[in-house]
Formats: sequence, structure tokens, C-alpha cells
Amino acid sequence: MKIADIFEETYFSLTSNKVRTGLTMLGIVIGIGSVIGMVSIGQGAQGNIESRIQSIGSNLILIMPGAQRGVGMEVSSGRGSAQTLTTDDANAIASSVSGVEAVAPEISRRYQVTASGTNTNVSVVGTVSSYPQVRNVSMSEGSFITDQNVQDFSKVAVLGPSARDDLFGTGAEAIGQTIKINKVDFKVVGITQAKGGNGFGSQDDMIFVPLTSAQRYLEGDTYVTTISVQAQDQSVMSDVQQQITNLLLERHHISDPTLADFSVLNQSDIVAAASSVTSTFTILLGAIAGISLLVGGIGIMNMMLTTVTERTREIGLRKAVGAKSKDINTQFLTESVALTFLGGVFGFILGWILAFLVTQFAGIATQISISSVILAFVVSAGIGIVFGYYPAKRASSLNPIEALRYE
Repeated sequence: MKIADIFEETYFSLTSNKVRTGLTMLGIVIGIGSVIGMVSIGQGAQGNIESRIQSIGSNLILIMPGAQRGVGMEVSSGRGSAQTLTTDDANAIASSVSGVEAVAPEISRRYQVTASGTNTNVSVVGTVSSYPQVRNVSMSEGSFITDQNVQDFSKVAVLGPSARDDLFGTGAEAIGQTIKINKVDFKVVGITQAKGGNGFGSQDDMIFVPLTSAQRYLEGDTYVTTISVQAQDQSVMSDVQQQITNLLLERHHISDPTLADFSVLNQSDIVAAASSVTSTFTILLGAIAGISLLVGGIGIMNMMLTTVTERTREIGLRKAVGAKSKDINTQFLTESVALTFLGGVFGFILGWILAFLVTQFAGIATQISISSVILAFVVSAGIGIVFGYYPAKRASSLNPIEALRYE
């Protein structure tokens, strides 16, 4: 049987009952569309999280306080609130560890901040002049905290654009204005450049004050919640991380590394951990959407079995005039694969539309990768083969005499 004849027969078979063909394909269309849409949401979220992590600094190493649970494990729930790191630790890292470009200790806590009759709950970060270099912060207006501000315990503040908008109104002139943090007056001296993002951890929704001022007027102690270290380049990050660990163990008089009261994480570790979580999330979304593919495949098998029954006399006649079993088998298998392949094409279009709508109306970044599109077509063709094999085999095994007698 010629290939052209197979495709011609497939075309006439599928178009002879357009409604049934369309309804059968619908299961595959919804399945493929759901998979592409869900995977695009997961991959978009992964890319967004990775870009956010990369934006917080270059060649960044973070030291956080808290008791560890074991080797290679993150610190316990007390991380950040524990009081095990000091400004002296940060100074020791800056002076003793080779391969370090800059060090920025910080103390961070959320406060109710008021200004001109407005108020907002915002993260207040006490830090030093090297913070913008370490954490990739740029200034939009005014200036950042200076070394002199830190030395003089100055009551000055630098606002993120979101914090500025909440306190003074969108785009309002805030430099020179006074805000109250924990009932203490601070004068606004600068506004940072918007970086995007929202919620906890967004640098747009932060207020920066001198580290010494935060320790004296807001916290009342000398501890820090994070020490950010910028390595000179990517190649020395592991070495710098190990040097920092050894130095802090020595300074804190800890001989057993498993009992360390701090945690040292580099940017690559954070990205890897976040990617692992989002990858699992993407697989879960794809697996849930993939259930509809199984339902669609069963629908195709049901249609093909019905088609075999309807065309029993036709199959008998073909065999009677010389058609081989493999020709019948190929014919019905081609019809099944064609159904699922066409469903895959329309499913891709549906998935793209879903991803576009999610981005436009839900504000969630999506990303359709070539691999997910290829996978969709491979899976759709595979479903056609798997669920079309039994009906095709049944058609090819019909006895021609019995088939011709079928009413």
C-alpha cells in the first residue's frame, strides 16, 4: 500500500465524521495545552526566582546566625534572629580573608514607619556604605549611607521606591523629609533605583539606615542578622567560603564544625536550592495536567474501536481483494497518530494562549521552552501509537469471510 494512499484514506476517514473526530481530539488538545501551559508557568517561575537571586548581588556569599543541625544542613528556625554574629566578625572577614572584594554587615527587622500622617510596615536595614556594591543597589536620587554616617550614628535614611511611594505618594519628593522609625526621627537623604519585585525581601520595599544607628536607636545591641560578602570573582567563591567558615569557627571558639552557630551560603547554593524546588513544582504541575492526556488517549482508543466495528465489512472487502494484515494495521495506526498529532498542534496553540493570558492578567511570568513543545508532539504521537495499537491490531486480525458477513 502506497504512502499516498494511506494518507488519503486517513483524510477521508477523519473528515467523514467531523464532529466525532473533533470531540475525540478535544481530549488531546486540552491535555497538551494544559501540560504546555502548566510547564511554562513553572519554568517562568524558576527563571524569575533565579533572576531575583542573581539580582541581589554578584559573587555573593551570605553568613547568617543560628545553630546548625548537622553537616551541610541549613541552620535551624532561629536563623536571622539568633545573636551569634557581630560587626567585629564582619571586620575580621574583610581584613583576614583573601579573595574578598567587599563586606557589608546588616541588621534587618520590620518596623511600623510613619511620615506626614501616613504609615507602612516595612523592612528597615541597618548597614554600611559598601552595601550598594555588595548587593547591586543603585541610587535614583540623593546619596547612600556614608562611612561618616556610620561613625557619627547619624539618623539618616535611604528609601526604596516602594517605601517612598507608601509614605509620601507615588513619585513624591522625599529627600529632606523626616520619617519616624520606632518613634525615632530619621532624615531622608536618598532614594534607591527600582529593581522590581514585591513582598518580603524586595529591595524596593526597604529603608536603609546606618548600621550603628540601627543598633543603638532601634535594636539596642551590637549583633547583626546577616553579613554579605562579595568575592572577587566566581572562581574563588568556594575558597572564600571555606576561609570564612574556618575564621568564624576560630573566632567563636568552636572546634566541631557540626556545632557551628552560623551558616555560610554562596549564591550558587541558593540558586541550586531554588531551582530544585521550582523544578519539582514544574514536574508536579506537568504530571497533574498529564492526567488529561491519559483520558484523551482512552477517548481515542474508544473512537478507533468504534471505527473498526463500523468498517468491519470494508476491512473484509480489502482483505478479500489482497490487502495484507500489516496494511490494515498501518492504516488504522496512521489514523490514530494523525488524530493525536493534530491534537498536539491545536494543544500547543491552546497552551501558548493560556501562558499569554496568565502573563497578561495574573502577572505571573511564563516561559515556553522548545523542549516542552517537542515533548508535547512526541507525547501526542506516542499516545496515538499506544492507544491506537490495539484497535489497529484488532482490525488487521479480522477474518475476511466473517467480516464480509458482518451487518
